[in-house]
Amino acid sequence: MAPHITLEQWRSLIAVVDAGGYAQAAEKLYKSQSAVTYAVQKIESLLEVRAFEIQGRKAILTPTGQMLYRRALALVDEANDLERAAHRLSAGWEAEIHIAAEILFPSRLLLTCLERFGQESPRTRVELIESVLGGTSDALLKGEADLAISPQLPPGFLGELLMRIRLLAVAHADHPLNHHGRELTYRDLRAYRHLVVRDSGTKRDRRAVSVEVDQRWTVSQVATSIQAVCMGYGFAWLPEEHIREELQTGMLRPLPLREGGTREVPLYLILASPDFAGPGVRRLAEIIAESVRWEDVAEE
Repeated sequence: MAPHITLEQWRSLIAVVDAGGYAQAAEKLYKSQSAVTYAVQKIESLLEVRAFEIQGRKAILTPTGQMLYRRALALVDEANDLERAAHRLSAGWEAEIHIAAEILFPSRLLLTCLERFGQESPRTRVELIESVLGGTSDALLKGEADLAISPQLPPGFLGELLMRIRLLAVAHADHPLNHHGRELTYRDLRAYRHLVVRDSGTKRDRRAVSVEVDQRWTVSQVATSIQAVCMGYGFAWLPEEHIREELQTGMLRPLPLREGGTREVPLYLILASPDFAGPGVRRLAEIIAESVRWEDVAEE
């Protein structure tokens, strides 16, 4: 059955609630008060419900009206999203793309992908959000990213497994942990400083810090953590890709842990809105996926 209530009528109901009355809503919508009143009365008549009660000079939502208001907000928001997406698609490649990328993803590889995309679409601006753990999910949930490389799949989003990042427990070659002359346990780590990169999400998961130690430094960037470890200030689980040179020169050494010395973190490639993703977002996602596959082949 075709809907009898128009989006404009739902917008009138929303405006009455948000503005606090019919007269204020009419001013906000640049309509006459009678037009706004008629739109709301039409909704009530068609659905055979009461959306508002008049108390003094104010229109107060009934319990049914509160439900209608919530659903109307979702309906109008979805319609607005659809219009924006259709406009982007009809306009060709996007003027700007926002990508949120977990900092564990190799920056060398990401920059190469952006350069390749820039050659194909030089007029598309790219804004990169470098995030940690929950920060990438936040960017998707807040609508700040068109595309994401994330260690998590936030609720309501689907993604393809892009790669797995290998983390190694390391310390400077001269650090005491590398001179015990035996395998180490987590108990051996307690007396030394653990270097951790802070979760950039609004809801930080304290459980992500899995080692109980007496000393800990929490920093915001992987680069800072690497530098601190290279200066002998503690130990950390660091992405192997980021410390290849330090491992090759012998400056850093993997800790001889009995277990847990190596960890793997999955990274997913996520389109914020697969149905309405523009050609630029889709092409950038293709380039990233292709580059990771080529990297895997080259390493083999």
